[in-house]
Amino acid sequence: MASSLTCTGVIWALLSFLCAATSCVGFFMPYWLWGSQLGKSVSFGTFRRCSYPVHDESRQMMVMVEECGRYASFQGIPSTEWRICTIVTGLGCGLLLLVALTALMGCCVSELISRTVGRVAGGIQFLGGLLIGAGCALYPLGWDSEEVRQTCGYISGQFDLGKCEIGWAYYCTGAGAAAAMLLCTWLACFSGKKQKHYPY
Repeated sequence: MASSLTCTGVIWALLSFLCAATSCVGFFMPYWLWGSQLGKSVSFGTFRRCSYPVHDESRQMMVMVEECGRYASFQGIPSTEWRICTIVTGLGCGLLLLVALTALMGCCVSELISRTVGRVAGGIQFLGGLLIGAGCALYPLGWDSEEVRQTCGYISGQFDLGKCEIGWAYYCTGAGAAAAMLLCTWLACFSGKKQKHYPY
């Protein structure tokens, strides 16, 4: 099976896939922020939530529904900052995934990835990581929304967790982006084989 990648390029392809998968899984999971409400554990992502309060008509009180799901609409996301975070982080994850799948195809297809293509791919990975990093930086700006304040003891604010904790998915998303920006971008520069120049 012919490959257009050097040995460094194969490492780059595998690491790119690992970084993209890590960031995408972290982005999709609703475990960016942990807290509790009405004695039940509650968690948030950028566009998903686990456990939410509903009014029980028969008992005339608020009860927690312990399910995970997306917000009903884009406008249902608790804050403008989280909406922007969702778009920016989603774009970044998409770019990382696109480069990772192209790099993996380069393991099987000859003359797919030249040195120039590898460097462009590295630049795209840097941009993707930068977008995800921006999304992670925007996320704490939404901690002052009413939904988050209910969960964090009514003492949370922008960059102030209150009684909540940052969840594993937030770290996972950021770590995948950081590795893509720092390691993959550098390895991409050495990933492609020098193209042959034919005499005709």
